[in-house]
Amino acid sequence: MEAGDAPNAEGLRERKHRETLRRIVESGMRLFTANGYEATTVDAIAAEAGISRRTFFHYFKTKDEILLSLQGVYDDAVAAAIAAQPPNLSPLEATRNAMLAVFATIQPEEMLVIDRLMRSSALVQASKQASYARSENVLFAALARRSQQPEMVLRLVAVQAVGVSRLAVEAWGKAADGRPITDFLREGFEALDLARSSR
Repeated sequence: MEAGDAPNAEGLRERKHRETLRRIVESGMRLFTANGYEATTVDAIAAEAGISRRTFFHYFKTKDEILLSLQGVYDDAVAAAIAAQPPNLSPLEATRNAMLAVFATIQPEEMLVIDRLMRSSALVQASKQASYARSENVLFAALARRSQQPEMVLRLVAVQAVGVSRLAVEAWGKAADGRPITDFLREGFEALDLARSSR
């Protein structure tokens, strides 16, 4: 075997893994949108993605993890955007700017579909609540890489920012008035500033 064969093989495996993951997520979203979350089975998603049921479970434990994986994509994008913020910004300012930048790239139709699907299932709602801790940890780690402030300060910023984004998405989904989600996110951070300064 040539010296370069192993890295090439590993690269191919990683690429196939990403492609399969993408197919599963896209297939799941198509079926959720067309048939509803509850009516869509794991077998149907696997068939749509061109894989076996067993292969599906190599990627996701349950079908609700497909929806929750999209939240992870947003978290990772925000973390990357935090790293790109100017070093003179406070942790909260850096997180606010990063979230606004990422949310501005989200297609409203896509976000609306995801929001409605998550609201349609009590099981997904319960799992989503648990996923907020993951979001907070991702943001905390991103902040810790750029700031020397105490851990408590950075964790509080992460918790507050995730809370603002959660409330902003909920308000945007309920309003459905055509305003971009970034408007609700800005309002959320402004409300946070107001709450901190109120006596």
